[in-house]
Amino acid sequence: MKASLCKQQKGAAALEFVMVFVIFFAVFYGVLSYGLPMLMLQSFNQASSEAVRRCVALDPASATYNADVNTLAKRVLGEQLAWMPASLNFQVNSDASVTLSPGKLLTVKIDYAKAKLTSVLPVLDLPGIGEVPRLPESLKAEASLQL
Repeated sequence: MKASLCKQQKGAAALEFVMVFVIFFAVFYGVLSYGLPMLMLQSFNQASSEAVRRCVALDPASATYNADVNTLAKRVLGEQLAWMPASLNFQVNSDASVTLSPGKLLTVKIDYAKAKLTSVLPVLDLPGIGEVPRLPESLKAEASLQL
């Protein structure tokens, strides 16, 4: 009786292994694949804040003040995000915007499309779990300051 019971259990163990492996793999891949977007988002927040802070040092009485603010903010963003590899295709001119309102409210925004990230980081569609990693359509960061 033991021999027949053992043979019946071999298939069940294989099915259990497959179910546990899918869950384990999803968790492991999730940890790895969410790490890069979180690092990027934190870097975007830090870079936009630093760009706004550095613009405070500019002379508001200058005739080219608006252009100087725009140039400095984009230069600081480029410096702060220089660590990002070229494969991520971050472009300061297209992914970031600097606006200075008539009331001297400086706003620096970064809007990085999900499509650029998924070209480097593959998105897996796991059965029963869905898309890993589940990311918003774009990674966004914004900092503003009244000058």
